[in-house]
Amino acid sequence: MPSQRNTELERGWGGEEVAVCDFCKKTIKTIFYDSKTIYGLWAIICHACYLEYGTGLGLGRGQAYDKQTLKRLGG
Repeated sequence: MPSQRNTELERGWGGEEVAVCDFCKKTIKTIFYDSKTIYGLWAIICHACYLEYGTGLGLGRGQAYDKQTLKRLGG
């Protein structure tokens, strides 16, 4: 029987299609984050903006997704 954590990671992205980063407005090509930012708001951000403005991964902090497969990578 799969663990609850594995099942949660397999769910993947269920939102609207992700095209550009909410912060820098550049096209997201590989990984995107649905993340709380240092400003307190949540955003869909690219890897570079996540490194600068993200607050980490996990419950109440954020999740990482593969842009091509929409699979959840962590968080």
